[in-house]
Amino acid sequence: MELDKLVQVGLFVALLLIGYGCGRYNEQRHFRSIKQREQTHAGILCFSFKTAPADFTGRAELVTGSVVISIDYFKKVAAALRGLLGGRISAYESLLERARREALLRMKEEAKAMGAQRIINVKLETAAISKNAHKNVGAVEVIAYGTALRESESLE
Repeated sequence: MELDKLVQVGLFVALLLIGYGCGRYNEQRHFRSIKQREQTHAGILCFSFKTAPADFTGRAELVTGSVVISIDYFKKVAAALRGLLGGRISAYESLLERARREALLRMKEEAKAMGAQRIINVKLETAAISKNAHKNVGAVEVIAYGTALRESESLE
């Protein structure tokens, strides 16, 4: 009986360490990718105002970027513990930051593919998905959408 409990605790600790290591590695790799792509797409400007500039004569089209990111095992445990104690849950903060930035990047990539130079009326929607019986978040979805403005080609 004593050995069973020791094995269970050891398995729990091993899963925590594996979750922490893999999750941290994947998160850092994703943040590096985001940073690099943000620099690449820095020329596509995003604005929250609703109308195009008065002198705009081009085409306007809807663009979207959507992402679903799951939370790793270690962060689930850390968030559950923080939920008991109260306070900021930084595990979820970094999850949401990655999801928001990734959704905006995907929207910018779509705009760039159609030749747009800027996006107006940018909105973000966030939803927690894959909740379990205890109402713990398993993944978060973020969608970014806006109106891409593409200048008319000159007729010369």
